[in-house]
Amino acid sequence: MSTNRDDGLTHLDERGHAAMVDVSDKAPTVRTAVAQGEVRMQPATLAAIQDGAVPKGDVLAAARIAGIMAAKRTPELIPLCHPLLLSKVAVEFTIDEAESRVVISATVRCQGQTGVEMEALTAVSVAALTIYDMAKALEKGMVIGAIRLVEKQGGKSGAWRVPVEGKDAG
Repeated sequence: MSTNRDDGLTHLDERGHAAMVDVSDKAPTVRTAVAQGEVRMQPATLAAIQDGAVPKGDVLAAARIAGIMAAKRTPELIPLCHPLLLSKVAVEFTIDEAESRVVISATVRCQGQTGVEMEALTAVSVAALTIYDMAKALEKGMVIGAIRLVEKQGGKSGAWRVPVEGKDAG
């Protein structure tokens, strides 16, 4: 019995009950997703993170590990998300002094029958939360935001990249 309905609601069965999408007929392909987000803060907080002067320790090292672990545990957090054998999870940080923020980027890859967008988004989200947790003694007003998928590759829909402002998504 297929769990996909004719009305396009793929996470509901014929009776309207929540159901995991059946991907058994899909061919495994290499799937990659890149997500980004940011944590905005006061310049003094950003400087403390850069200088390793945050009382809890190395903020970005902890956030990197947290992001990687979160990607691996995405099916435990997001209902109906398929457990995947991830082949790569990379979490990187860019310090943007001009905007007083840490930009977080997560790249996730697997060879599978469904994409890794949720894993990349989860990695960025948890890395951002970890930055907040590690530095909250210095500043409680940090702002987490701009979390989004910026690129995906693989699967039936192929490649997608966030559109450049003024251009079509393609």
